[in-house]
Amino acid sequence: MNRMDKPVPGNEAQLRYLDGDYQVIKSGSYVRCAVTGMPIPIEELRYWSVERQEPYADAAAAFRRESELR
Repeated sequence: MNRMDKPVPGNEAQLRYLDGDYQVIKSGSYVRCAVTGMPIPIEELRYWSVERQEPYADAAAAFRRESELR
């Protein structure tokens, strides 16, 4: 399965985050932000950490997580 496969509506996806891309482990229509817990539709996912393998809703959430861990 790859990111071009159709997501399963209403199900949370499981992804493996890569540099500039991700691999779909379990198909779904969204993932949850690691900082806010907010659902992020797969087609709107733009921010994640390869090192920590976690998604972020936006740049502010990614920055917040980075700041927490320093």
